[in-house]
Amino acid sequence: MEEEEKMSSAFSTAATVAKPVSFTTSLDLANPVGFLKKVFNFITEESDFPAKMNDSDVSKQIQQMVSFIRQEVEERANEIFVSTEEEFNIEKLQLVEAEKNKIMLEYEKQVEVRKKIEYSMQLNASKIKVLQAQDDVVNEMKESASKELLNVSRDQCVYKNLLRDVIVQSLVRLKEPAILLRCSKDDVHLVVSVLDSAKWEYASKVNVDPPKIFIDDVHLPLHLLTTTLMVFFCFGGIVLASQDGNIVCENTLDALLDVTFNKKLIEIRKWLFGQVGA
Repeated sequence: MEEEEKMSSAFSTAATVAKPVSFTTSLDLANPVGFLKKVFNFITEESDFPAKMNDSDVSKQIQQMVSFIRQEVEERANEIFVSTEEEFNIEKLQLVEAEKNKIMLEYEKQVEVRKKIEYSMQLNASKIKVLQAQDDVVNEMKESASKELLNVSRDQCVYKNLLRDVIVQSLVRLKEPAILLRCSKDDVHLVVSVLDSAKWEYASKVNVDPPKIFIDDVHLPLHLLTTTLMVFFCFGGIVLASQDGNIVCENTLDALLDVTFNKKLIEIRKWLFGQVGA
């Protein structure tokens, strides 16, 4: 009899214990209020533990649920924070690396451009030095040739024939019936000695009457000699002009040298330096 009473009492006690709660809805961080509503709806509608439990037990159960929710929220928030921080760090490193590569490429490009500019400047400077040295050689050669003109005017026989030739050449260019001739004071007697011969040779070439040639009272300046250098004004030769002075033909030795030198300059450079137009 006593055993039956104990079993009945145990069964009665077990009947008052709340059934296990079956709540499977997961926490939605995007809508925590909705989740809490579902929890309380489950407590009031689907579970029968409010009828089996007193207020203290209900309060404890709710407190446990709140603690669970808080823990779940904190864990999810921590996961999101860690994941976000990792993604941020990765993206930051990628951006930093990309910017470093960009800066490095730009720097390398600038270095390459600077090298090309410096190389071009050095190359141009070298070319200028070479050209300057070549010009110096050419000018020295011309100066040496100018000094040799003195020997031409000193040889009376050679110089007289040269004067005759340049007079004929000048007359052919001018083709004027009356000519004014200018020469140096020292060359007047040589010019007079070849003038008639030059006039008739010209007349024969172009089939005209011999022109009238007047020797100018104004003479060409002679070269000057100093102790340190030679300053040349005119090495010899003649200048012919039409009577009105509108047409002038300069056939001084200086002018002939300049014309010949400029005409043969490419050949001279090729002969000196082995290339044309250096």
